[in-house]
Formats: sequence, structure tokens, C-alpha cells
Amino acid sequence: MGVTQQAFATALLDPDMAVPEGLIDPEGRPAGKRFNVYRNNVIVSLMDAMEEVFPVIAKLIGPQNFRNLARVFVKDFPPKSPLLMFYGGDFPGFLEGFAPLGSVPYLADVARLELARRDACHAADTVPVPQTALAAVPPEKLTEARFDLAHALRLVESPYPIVGLWHYNITDGAPKPVAGTEIALITRPGLDVEMQVIGADTAAFLEALQENSTLGQAYEAGLAIAEDFDLSAAIGLMLGGGLISNIKT
Repeated sequence: MGVTQQAFATALLDPDMAVPEGLIDPEGRPAGKRFNVYRNNVIVSLMDAMEEVFPVIAKLIGPQNFRNLARVFVKDFPPKSPLLMFYGGDFPGFLEGFAPLGSVPYLADVARLELARRDACHAADTVPVPQTALAAVPPEKLTEARFDLAHALRLVESPYPIVGLWHYNITDGAPKPVAGTEIALITRPGLDVEMQVIGADTAAFLEALQENSTLGQAYEAGLAIAEDFDLSAAIGLMLGGGLISNIKT
């Protein structure tokens, strides 16, 4: 009897499991040694892919601890895509439920930040509208205008200083992070991913536009967070960062 695909896949990611019964090489001989070599290569490749995506997590808990943690993760979370660069999407949720790291609760949000940076890096390109584009919209139609935003735009909110933590561990000379909530705005105006901290009112404004709200509705969303929400500054942020790819009136 041959080996089922499910048995093969399960054993492939669990080094503690025995080689599936009935697995043979092209010559009809037991393929235990070949399978073990292949299994090790697959697991190590997935661990390497995770280390590429989560360098700050690796720094925060230590490289060897990260490798050990990644091995545990790989065992329970098989790839959903054939592309290694997209592996690890379940890692933040895994960190939240991993009791041995309960004393560092910000790890999951740092992982979300690193995932968002990866996704922004690989997002489809968009061509931003000219900075004069909004001025061409008739004033009476402005509040009803809707915006297509850059595919790379990502927002990550956390009660922890995730942007500060990221820079402190990646950027030489970066200041030590200060405790407090941070909302990261992640963009990719050119070839490189950029990141900055924005206020909750601006985040609400951008989220509303991402959900296809009109400019007027998005403005109300910002005002609901802060009575002094600065619409001009938010629009300037979008135009200056190349975040608008189309204006629909």
C-alpha cells in the first residue's frame, strides 16, 4: 500500500515522526534516509524564510531561541503558498498563544509589523496621482470623492511602541523606545518600504478611505477620534507619500 499525501505531508514537517510506512525510492528500496534528508532540508528552508521575515523577533528573543521557536511553529503550521517569501502569516497568532513567551506580550504585534512590512514590499505597484490632482476636483464634489489608495499601504496598531522597538533593533543609533501606543503607517512609495507613526485620528481617516468611504465620511471618522483632526495635514500626508492612485468623483 502506498503512502497517502496527508501522511507524507504530516511527517515531512515533524522530525519526531517516523518515516511513513511504505515509502520507497525509485529502486523499490525503503527510502527512510532520503526522506529524512529531504525533511530536514524542508524544515530548515522554512525556518530560514521565517528568519528573513522576522529579524526583530529573532533579535528580541535571541537567534537560537528563534530557531527553536520556528521549528515548533513549522511543525503545526504548514505552508499555504508555494512561495517561501509568503510563509509565516500565522506567526503573530502563534506567539499570542505561546505560554513560555507570555512575559513579552508585545512580540505578537512586532511580528504583525514585520509581516505588514513584508506584504508592503511585495504588494502590486501603483502610480500615484499628481500632487495637484485634488485641486482639479470641483469643490461641490469634493466631499463625495472616493480614493483608490496604494496597494502597499498598511496600518498596524499596538498598545506597545512597535515602531520604536523595530528601529531600536534594526537601525544603528536609534533611540530606546518609549512605552505607549503606536500606530504604524507602512508604505512603499518607491522600491523601499517606509514606516512612520501616525495618530489614531489619521489612522481612522485612512481606514475609512480604504473601505471605500467618501472623503466626507472619512473626515467624520477622523473627527470621531479627535475634534481637532487636521484634514489638510492628512491629505498632505497622502499626496506627499504617493498614497492616492485614483480619485473618483
